Amino acid sequence: WDRIGAMQRATLVQLLLPLALVSVGGANMAPSPTLASAGASTPGVPMPTCADTDSPSLRLRGGCATAVAGWKSWHPVILALLGTSFGWFMTALGAGAVAIHRLGLPEAAYRKVLDFMLGISGGVMTAASFWSLLAPALEFAESQGWGQHAYVPVAIGFICGGALLQVTDALLGQMQSSLEELDLYKQVATSEASATRTQRLRRLIMLLLAITIHNFPEGMAVGVAFGAIGSTPTATLGGAISLALGIGIQNFPEGLAVSLPLMREGVSPLRSFWYGQLSGVVEPIGGLLGAAFVHYCRPMLPFTMSLAAGAMIFVVADSLVPEMQAHGNKALAMQGLMLGFVIMMVLDVTLG
Repeated sequence: WDRIGAMQRATLVQLLLPLALVSVGGANMAPSPTLASAGASTPGVPMPTCADTDSPSLRLRGGCATAVAGWKSWHPVILALLGTSFGWFMTALGAGAVAIHRLGLPEAAYRKVLDFMLGISGGVMTAASFWSLLAPALEFAESQGWGQHAYVPVAIGFICGGALLQVTDALLGQMQSSLEELDLYKQVATSEASATRTQRLRRLIMLLLAITIHNFPEGMAVGVAFGAIGSTPTATLGGAISLALGIGIQNFPEGLAVSLPLMREGVSPLRSFWYGQLSGVVEPIGGLLGAAFVHYCRPMLPFTMSLAAGAMIFVVADSLVPEMQAHGNKALAMQGLMLGFVIMMVLDVTLG
């Protein structure tokens, strides 16, 4: 000890002091004799906990270090922005994975990877719709006095969510006639006038627009989950975080599903990445709107949560499932779907 300098001794003390405090508290988090005797000598006076004191040592000794995270007091809208920004980042990360095109793998290998990852996306979204949205919506409807009829606002919201996406898809179909005016379309169409190539490009652009539009309800779902924190026993911060993580995970293959086919059709790697990550821009916007609406309009919570769930289920049934089964990889895609469901379930149970 005498051979080391004062700076090194101070550093060791700073590192070892928290460990010493935790060890004094005991692995079983037993209260100290002083606190125990104080509580026992004063009937009716509860033992002090980490929520009742500002003492750092008591927090460490009581094993309550996880309860002092300052970010838990942040506004739900800010938390929703962070959660949906993570989803946008994962979309961009998936779009950046377009670099695997340089590996020179056959077309069948690319399709297997995409279909499996789209299956994971479908499983995550299906599980998230129930664990993180529908179940809390039913609980909150019961607490509002709906009782045995709590399914009424939830069912209405769920149907409206699917109907909203169906109307959006109908409007999207009317945009096909103007695709030739897009700069992206011209870039490829002028390089090769093949009718088959043109048709495939049109389908890719529609996929880009569809994923962009469908990312909005995903962001709204994350925002609603953060805005509903504390409304019901199941509407917790951990549950909202698990939903944000799950949506972020399933955004990775969506970004790749846009950028990789574009690059294989002759679009430059940089432009392919740009359009891929662009599909996730609307997610933070949806998250902000969802969190703000739920936070300031609590009575609408069962409807808005089920609305987001209905929109997500519509995306899975209308877009992801047909796309991942259209290239002869049905079994692989279904394995991915099952895996995605389990991943989201584990995240929700563990963090929620």
